Amino acid sequence: MNHGWPDEHTLRAALTLAMRAPSVHNTQPWRFRISDHHIHLYLDQTRANQLSGTDQRDAVLSCGAALHHLRIALAAAGWSAVVHRLPTPADLNHLASIELVPHRPTMLEHALSGAILRRQTDRRHFSSAPIPPGYLGLVNERATTLGASVRQAVDTTRERLVEVLRAAQDTGAGYRLELADWSGRPVTPDGVPARNIPLYSHPGGVPGIVAVPRQAAPDFAELLVLGTSTDDRLAQLCAGEALSAVLLTATNVGLATCALTESLEIPELRQRIRVGVLDDLAYPQAVIRIGLVPTDAAALAVAPRRALADVLDPFEPAAC
Repeated sequence: MNHGWPDEHTLRAALTLAMRAPSVHNTQPWRFRISDHHIHLYLDQTRANQLSGTDQRDAVLSCGAALHHLRIALAAAGWSAVVHRLPTPADLNHLASIELVPHRPTMLEHALSGAILRRQTDRRHFSSAPIPPGYLGLVNERATTLGASVRQAVDTTRERLVEVLRAAQDTGAGYRLELADWSGRPVTPDGVPARNIPLYSHPGGVPGIVAVPRQAAPDFAELLVLGTSTDDRLAQLCAGEALSAVLLTATNVGLATCALTESLEIPELRQRIRVGVLDDLAYPQAVIRIGLVPTDAAALAVAPRRALADVLDPFEPAAC
């Protein structure tokens, strides 16, 4: 028996959980490769190229979330991940190389791993029930350990953020066509299926996708902005890991979440958030709606995922 490397079943189980990570429009823009006692994470250009934005921010952020999901799943299975980010300077699609060492799981790692299958993007209105004290501080603490910060938008900063999110609905045709292309689909292994979009609609945007729909019923979600001190590909990857930590932490304490990143692909809107919400001190990477759903809310349908075989290159067995 090889005690320096998990068996194939453990690896496949961990990768399957990693694939439950949220991604922009549920595009799942990642690929994995296993060789030489390493797990490699790559940006799948065939999917990233279908998204707006020349820097592929959303796709890299999505891969960062998958990386953190993978680390948590492996830790709960008894393996600590030593991550080398952007290990191949000549290949920016090679986002991470992961070595594994035996590890005794903590209660928190078990809890966060269990939250992976419960976490869902909830686009519905949240209830007026207040978030228990300390919870927002907890998610900020988890993000900080991964190189990001979380700012709660309140009062005038919330108003500015809401204005930007609404402005995203009225932006150029290319952005709105992208939303329409990936949203409201029948049952497929990717995209946002129609059954996961609320039935209400609002003018100027795709129904149920934007955080602040124009309708009479109020939405009591708190709005958080996740930011980083720099804005290169490494920062975007780490921001995705921090986003995953925030979402899993929220799920673990019973909160619902919805991550929004699409509007941040529009430079002028992103700059407005940087200046008007983050005081020009950090680069916004994601907006997160967080709160409680009404007690009588129905369970959400599970969003689809591609098969593991579609994102995993053939195994290259390592020597024992």
